[in-house]
Amino acid sequence: MISPLLANIYLHWFEKLFARRDGPGTWAKAQLVRYADDFVVLARYQSRRLIDWIEGTLEGRFGLTVNREKTRIVKLRQPGESLTFLGFTLRYDRDRFGRGRRYLNVFPSAKAQARARERLRELTGPQRNFVPITVMVNDVNRWLGGWGNDFRHGDPSAVFTQLN
Repeated sequence: MISPLLANIYLHWFEKLFARRDGPGTWAKAQLVRYADDFVVLARYQSRRLIDWIEGTLEGRFGLTVNREKTRIVKLRQPGESLTFLGFTLRYDRDRFGRGRRYLNVFPSAKAQARARERLRELTGPQRNFVPITVMVNDVNRWLGGWGNDFRHGDPSAVFTQLN
């Protein structure tokens, strides 16, 4: 296992190679979305050449090991497929107004929702019996405001309703 700091340094150079004229950013018209030691490659077509380039560069050139359990190819346009990245789930859903198209829905992941419920339990649970109610309400409102700002992207209204 490599530390996240070292992985981030390696992935910086991986990103540079990816975006070069002879890299997949050009010939596969792929996009690399990266945060610290985690990344997603977005491409309309996941060719064998693209997969080989990614694996070969990470494992061959940099000597890193690709986590095969976490690594997968997702075709988001297929019904039922979704991608979870950085606490968000991305999924194509039917149009809410009954039109014949689908839209990319972005909402907090199940794991992010579970953490939010747990945090609310901590803020309102029996261990806080002796905290004045006004302080408790202020703490909950402050935390919910921050969480809501973090996850306001996309269409999180159903998740926000459940959390409320």
